[in-house]
Amino acid sequence: MQYTWDDIERHIAVCSQCSLCRTRCRPVMGRGNRQADIMLIAEAPGAQEDRQGIPFVGNSGKILDRLLQDCGMERKEIYITNILKCHPPDNRDPKEEEKEACFPYLKYETFLLKPRIIVCLGRVAAQRIISPDFKITSQHGTWTYRKNFALTATYHPSALLRDSSKYNLAKEDFVEIIKKRVELNERKSLDF
Repeated sequence: MQYTWDDIERHIAVCSQCSLCRTRCRPVMGRGNRQADIMLIAEAPGAQEDRQGIPFVGNSGKILDRLLQDCGMERKEIYITNILKCHPPDNRDPKEEEKEACFPYLKYETFLLKPRIIVCLGRVAAQRIISPDFKITSQHGTWTYRKNFALTATYHPSALLRDSSKYNLAKEDFVEIIKKRVELNERKSLDF
């Protein structure tokens, strides 16, 4: 069966695949340009996102917007989502069973979007998407190629809130993401 964006939204709205459905205010579907060539994936919605049902609307969202602006990009150019669609209590790391319960939604979003570049925001997303032993401090900004995707990771905006000295590192990563976008747009094929 071929799912549409509306199908995914309907499924997420009533999802009860894990216990987070009992504590959430609203599930958070990805948002942004559904023709984007860049997809940002974080680990899970925060408290503000849980209340509003929109990804990256809190302080982390402000940092992300500033980061994008400093690199000459806007949210309307990209698609932003999370592995989990519900907020884990106390902002704890997602449990393995929660990630597994939500992962099909992320697969459908990726299938429908067909991005050329996937950017993992933070350790948790990078370890689920790129490699289980991914080290964000030493491997951010490196590239992996898989199934016609160029994958990379950078610091989660919340990490930049806690440690502003990482902001310039994340900015450099986004500058390289823009360069990679230009490089891939010049190529005829996505085969890696």
